[in-house]
Amino acid sequence: MIAVGDSARSVETSGVPHPLSRPGETKHFTLEGSDELEAHLERTCQQVLARVRRLIPERKLEGLLVGGGYGRGEGGVLKTEAGDRPYNDLELYVFLRGNNFVNQRRYQAPLHELGKRLSPPAGVEVEFKVLSVAKLRRSPSSMFYYDLVAGHHRLWGEESLLSGCGHHRAAERIPLCEATRLLMNRCSGLLFARERLECAEFSPVDADFVERNLAKAQLAFGDAVLTAFGRYHWSCLERHKRLKSLKMPEALPWWSEVQRHHFSGVDFKLRPRRVAASRAALLDRHEELSSLGLQLWLWLERRRLNCPFDSARDYALSSVNKCPETSGWRNALLNLRTFQLSVQLNPGSWRYPRERVLHALAWLLWQREESEESELLRCVGRELRVVVRSFSDAVAAYTAFWRQFS
Repeated sequence: MIAVGDSARSVETSGVPHPLSRPGETKHFTLEGSDELEAHLERTCQQVLARVRRLIPERKLEGLLVGGGYGRGEGGVLKTEAGDRPYNDLELYVFLRGNNFVNQRRYQAPLHELGKRLSPPAGVEVEFKVLSVAKLRRSPSSMFYYDLVAGHHRLWGEESLLSGCGHHRAAERIPLCEATRLLMNRCSGLLFARERLECAEFSPVDADFVERNLAKAQLAFGDAVLTAFGRYHWSCLERHKRLKSLKMPEALPWWSEVQRHHFSGVDFKLRPRRVAASRAALLDRHEELSSLGLQLWLWLERRRLNCPFDSARDYALSSVNKCPETSGWRNALLNLRTFQLSVQLNPGSWRYPRERVLHALAWLLWQREESEESELLRCVGRELRVVVRSFSDAVAAYTAFWRQFS
């Protein structure tokens, strides 16, 4: 069962191409990919569908959607001497009937193993996520659900699969905390890139990792601003158009830089490249983006929490609840599961654990040069409730915690 959308595919030959004509289901995976690349991705998807149907009983399988850039028809096209190649992960969303928690426990691990087997012939990572339509219908608005519902490629399921999910098509309903979450994830990418840049050995694979995370941050900075003003859109092309025309209600010294970097981020998303940039050049770009990210972070969090923060240190040490939209009793249960009995005497047991990620990130990405190492390690260790003896230990602990609450 293949999608039947009619999204446009026209592009300009220079600059940022025109946006797709409409959201919803798409027929194609890229804007500029060759027919051979499109055929490769279609074959890959059909192979994925066949293997998923072997793994999951038909009575359980309600739908299979391609999400991400390829699902929205804006997947990256890597130009090589051998022709166009895919670049982004291939994100598959498996909708199963029944209890979502039980389905995840039963099928997520086998699907993960299937993804590892399918990735080499696909040429990119193949990733699966188990969902249920019932959960999607009752879930509050988020950027993740909006992107999936507004733009996808349907491989299996009825045309009415996502009926009752109309609230996820309203971008203006995406809460401001989602902009913070986006920045948290992309600034985490900057932290991981910095760690690669400081390794004794720096390979072309490391350079590609750094380049990719710099580009993701460039795109996310503008996207976070759009989200803050209720102007986010599923298409990165339409987002850039909106960003260029957005009238800011206040004079912000970093605004033109956010717009400039967003253009570069869109260009890399659609036309990724593996460049032979030196470590020094990448470090310079990393420092520029980290500095810009801090300015944007403090602006957004002041706006979201209605509280002045003058620095990353001020933000990390502030007792202001960074996740006020969450439920205290649910947070207590989550903390109990995460930290076990040690949380009972912790006054932060009613706070959402993601707050610890936000604080630790502020220390690791923006306070490293501003603080004594002993203070930084102590503060990060306190947030993550671990003992860290070096910066690399702190990043490793942060990575594990971030994966749980990103």
